[in-house]
Amino acid sequence: MNRKDISELAGSAGLGAWTAFGVLSMVVIGHEGAPLFGDEDALSWSVAHRPDMALAVARGLTATGTGVIPYALVILAGLLTGRTARQRLLAATLAPTCLATGQGLRYGVMELVARPRPALGNWATHASGWSFPSGHTTTAALTAGLVILAISVRAPHGRTALCLAVGCWGALVGLTRVYLGVHWFTDVIGGWLFAVGWLGVCLCAAAWWLPTRLFADGAEPPREHTHL
Repeated sequence: MNRKDISELAGSAGLGAWTAFGVLSMVVIGHEGAPLFGDEDALSWSVAHRPDMALAVARGLTATGTGVIPYALVILAGLLTGRTARQRLLAATLAPTCLATGQGLRYGVMELVARPRPALGNWATHASGWSFPSGHTTTAALTAGLVILAISVRAPHGRTALCLAVGCWGALVGLTRVYLGVHWFTDVIGGWLFAVGWLGVCLCAAAWWLPTRLFADGAEPPREHTHL
C-alpha cells in the first residue's frame, strides 16, 4: 500500500470510530452517567461469577494495561519495525508519543464527561478517577494497535496468529475492567472506539507528513558502470 492508500484507510477508520465515540459520549452525558444498555447486566454477571482463580487472572491481566508495560511494548515494537538505525529510532519515538498523547487526550475527555464508576461494593480491584472512557481499555487497545502495526510491517510469517494474540490481549484487558467491577461495559466500548480513532489520526498524520527520506533504507543507489 502506498501513502495515499494508508492515509485514506486510516482516516476512514478513524472517522468512523470518532463518530461512534461522539454519539456514545453524548448518550452517556445525556443520561447523566447512569448505566446504559447492558451495563447493569454485565456488571451483575461479573459480580456473581468470581472464583478466586478467575479473580487472580483478571487482576494480573488488568495490571498489564497500565504503567510501564504498554510503553515497553510499543518501544520494543518500534525498535523491531525499522530496518535501519534511523528507522528504529523514529518508530521507537513516535509509538510512545502516540500512546502518551492519546492517554492525555483520553484523560481530558474523562474529566469532561465525569461519569461515576459502579458502586464501590462491586469493586474487586483498586481504581481512581472518572469512569468514561476506561483508561486501561484505551491504553491496552492503543498498545495492541501499535504492536499489530509493527507485526504487520516486520513479520513475514505467522503474522495472523501474532496479530490475533495481541488483539485478544488488548480486548481482554478491557473486559477485565467490567469483570472486576470498576467500569461499566459502555466505558470499555468507549475506550475501544477512542483508541481506534486516535490510531487512525496518528497513522494518517504519519502517512501524510513524515518525509519519505525517513522511511528510506539509506542504501546507496546502484552505480552505473561505463563499458569501454
